[in-house]
Amino acid sequence: MAEIKIEKKRPVWPWIVALLLIAALIYYVFVNDHETHSENSVEIENSTSAQ
Repeated sequence: MAEIKIEKKRPVWPWIVALLLIAALIYYVFVNDHETHSENSVEIENSTSAQ
């Protein structure tokens, strides 16, 4: 009889966790960058209107 080699499937959850971490990192960078720009624009508006 011939021997049949059966390979077990690799788990998918590490890929899902990795994608969620990458998505969270991109979201954090986008939100943090957006808040920095809005704070700078408010400071510039306040400093120009005060003079």
